[in-house]
Amino acid sequence: MPNPTAAILIIGDEILSGRTRDSNMHYLAGELTKNGITLAEARVVSDDADAIIGAVNALRAAYDNVFTSGGIGPTHDDITAEAVAAAFNTPIGIRQDAYDLLAAHYARSGREFNDARQRMARIPDGATLIDNPVSIAPGFTIGNVHVMAGVPSVFQAMVASVLPTLTGGAPMLSQSWRIDRGEGEIAGPLSTLATEFPDLSIGSYPFQENGAYGSNIVIRGTDAGQIDAAMSKLAHLFPA
Repeated sequence: MPNPTAAILIIGDEILSGRTRDSNMHYLAGELTKNGITLAEARVVSDDADAIIGAVNALRAAYDNVFTSGGIGPTHDDITAEAVAAAFNTPIGIRQDAYDLLAAHYARSGREFNDARQRMARIPDGATLIDNPVSIAPGFTIGNVHVMAGVPSVFQAMVASVLPTLTGGAPMLSQSWRIDRGEGEIAGPLSTLATEFPDLSIGSYPFQENGAYGSNIVIRGTDAGQIDAAMSKLAHLFPA
């Protein structure tokens, strides 16, 4: 049985403008791989309600899980929660349990729990909260969509909160082999090897070093025995 699938939707004008470099996709991919969930697609959209709604609906229909990153803070351009509620055609409002978490947090810190900060307690009807031990403001899960903050430390904490609740598959394993030849020379044998091992992913990643060309071949899959067999044939074809 194939592993469950996932997608990540990264939300924010700052990502598309180049002002902020995204690291959340890279982190999520590694964590999902360890848990036997295949990250199959990544999208980036602006802080535009229609774009978010369209992407959420497309991705949640195509994959077992969708993770969103960004746009659930206290400012006017944090519109992800409302857009996700609209995608599910469900009301959204201040929820008491989220409000209480935030109120206690700001009371402890001696800072004002003002209207802007109260916006972070907006949760769509029917959603469950995602724990945020870093900055308290929760994310939420509705259906198969997990809505998370864009700040990397908070995103990572929320991923840790959600992963134990998901059904995973067999962890993805990988081995690599360096070949000091150009891709044009190795393409034929690699194609034959890929045909022989259809359950494995065989990727070729070229490099140029000191004027010479080569490729790192990465074989990935969930069956260690098949990977070993494929690596043995690869090493025989292209000895180190």
